[in-house]
Amino acid sequence: MLKVAVTEAAFDLAAEAAALQGAGEVGALASFTGICRADQGLRAMVLEHYPAMTERALRGIAQEAMARWPLSGCTVIHRHGRMLPGDPIVLVLTASAHRAAALESCAFLMDWLKTKAPFWKREEWEDGSTRWVEARAADEDAAGRW
Repeated sequence: MLKVAVTEAAFDLAAEAAALQGAGEVGALASFTGICRADQGLRAMVLEHYPAMTERALRGIAQEAMARWPLSGCTVIHRHGRMLPGDPIVLVLTASAHRAAALESCAFLMDWLKTKAPFWKREEWEDGSTRWVEARAADEDAAGRW
């Protein structure tokens, strides 16, 4: 089972996990939920994307994880639009018969999503200023280990 979604709507972690647990021989379910940070002075983060490009890229990344690890299922949900501090932004779930595959593939997905998913992020600050988020070398290094 492979689910990839790009949406403005919030996701339901419990419902998504329950759906993935029924995806075959599941002995381990790994998850990552990315949340909009409440950095001092950050009012919101706006995520923009080009729908066809983004969905194709996320599906390709998820398919790569399914090919590299013995997964019975994988869910990737990434939100776009305006997020407030504390709002969930991204959900990655991986299911496998064993924990190592679930945990490693979940880490892989987040490292690759962080560097290869075509989203543009703009921060809005309390003083009215805005700033586009630049790529970080640490994220590229993390993705490079795979």
